[in-house]
Amino acid sequence: MLGLFVVLAAFVFVGGIVLAVLAAAFAMVKFVVNIVLLPLKLLFFPLIFVLVAVKFVVLAALVIAGIGILVGVLVPLAILFCLVAAPFAVIAALS
Repeated sequence: MLGLFVVLAAFVFVGGIVLAVLAAAFAMVKFVVNIVLLPLKLLFFPLIFVLVAVKFVVLAALVIAGIGILVGVLVPLAILFCLVAAPFAVIAALS
């Protein structure tokens, strides 16, 4: 029974070491990739900035156009409402 426990403990110990080595290797590869890709990031920052700025300008234009459409629909409806309500207001004022 003690032999099985020793084998299990050795298996867990070796598994922990393998996991630690894999984690360290992954961290090193990630660090190296970040170091290698840093110049590319720095080169593409202005392009990304321009793309994001264009995106926000287009979104703002769409919002402004939507507000214009909303006003273009609501103003005639308000005028129509006033034209319908005006005779009732005149009759109510005279009586």
